[in-house]
Amino acid sequence: MKNRWLFVLAIVGLVGGLASAYIYGVQKKALPPAFTPALNPYAKGIYANGIIESYQSNGANINIFPEVPGTITKILVTEGQMVQKGNPLVLLDDSVQRATVEQQKSQATAALALLRQLKAQPRVENLRVSKAQMEYAAAQLKTSQDTLNKLRQSNQMNPKSVSKDQLDTAENTANANKANLAVARRQYELTKAGAWIYDIQNQQHQYEALTKTYESGAALLGKYTIRAPVDGVVLAVNTAAGNFTSTQGAYNTYTQGYDPVVVMGPPQEYLEVRCYIDEILIPRMPLPEQMHAQMQIRGTNTRVPLEFERVQPYVSPKIELSNQRTERVDVRVLPVLFRFKPPQGMRVYPGQLVDVYVETK
Repeated sequence: MKNRWLFVLAIVGLVGGLASAYIYGVQKKALPPAFTPALNPYAKGIYANGIIESYQSNGANINIFPEVPGTITKILVTEGQMVQKGNPLVLLDDSVQRATVEQQKSQATAALALLRQLKAQPRVENLRVSKAQMEYAAAQLKTSQDTLNKLRQSNQMNPKSVSKDQLDTAENTANANKANLAVARRQYELTKAGAWIYDIQNQQHQYEALTKTYESGAALLGKYTIRAPVDGVVLAVNTAAGNFTSTQGAYNTYTQGYDPVVVMGPPQEYLEVRCYIDEILIPRMPLPEQMHAQMQIRGTNTRVPLEFERVQPYVSPKIELSNQRTERVDVRVLPVLFRFKPPQGMRVYPGQLVDVYVETK
């Protein structure tokens, strides 16, 4: 009985093994690709990774960094918006610098007022007072001289009528009044001459120095408004109102690095694609006037012809397209730039990766 059950179990196991072998041995049909894989359109062509950029005579995109640190109070543009040169893009908190500029302006204004006061001398009122003091001193001198003459005449007629002490006192008073009149005349001449030329020059220099300080502060105040350096389109705004930004840019929470506050590009009638040719393929590159190239937009079957723009004649270590400067591989590449018109009916954007094919010799 026991051997019968063992025989039955063995048969069941054998049947199960054969069934499993048949089921797992059947090949499953592969899923169709989401899009047609990129194919080289040339019989002899070089493949390279490419990245779309703004089209301009040099550089890639326009990265805008603030020239002063501060807290962002307002963002005045949106991504994709066309702006003109000088349009404000971002406002930074300028309350401290604005108060400083107002103080510098007040100091320059006060220095100018003092300079004008010096140049306006002599003041008519001061000149009148000085002249009146001179006339008063002359009147005192005449009174004292008249008194002295009377005492002398009396002394000549009768020496006992005037004491020696009275005569000496009258003479001293007349001499003192004569000296006072001389001082009053000099004071009148000094008042009439106006401010000393060296005082005016010194005040002039102080006013100019304070004015330049004010102009410097006003220029620095203008840096708290980030403006568009050229006509173009806003590609990216990498910050938000309330964030603090330094001259290194806006802190990116995800990459833990610093990004430009605003990224701009010129008007996008044309775009540019930068591809990196491997150093071992450089000898196979044709001459610029003989170069033909195409790019395929990933995820589509769209191919776009490219126009040769320029070569950056410097072979450098390849940087993986991840915005990480420390991520490098042991490959050196030559950047080659092409331009193209965006295809109708399809949106492409700077920063997008594409497949580039260059026809070889």
